[in-house]
Amino acid sequence: MKHAGPETLALLAPLLADIRALPGLAERKPGIFYRRGEAWLHFHEDPAGLFVDVKLPPAKGFKRLAVDTPAQQKALLARLTEQLHA
Repeated sequence: MKHAGPETLALLAPLLADIRALPGLAERKPGIFYRRGEAWLHFHEDPAGLFVDVKLPPAKGFKRLAVDTPAQQKALLARLTEQLHA
């Protein structure tokens, strides 16, 4: 599974705009976000679909979530917002 390229990130533009508006994140490369100086969220493209790897508790490493549908993207934003405000 490879990191999402420019064409895939363009498909995710509305989601990326919402993530960019969240506090405490730094986008060091397009679609790759850091929190407190550590890699925290990035996207992958695969024949099976679009995915995000994100560090969310209770997992110690990255958790992979699908972000193909608007519902999946909305659920991701809710989890990110909850985590950033915890």
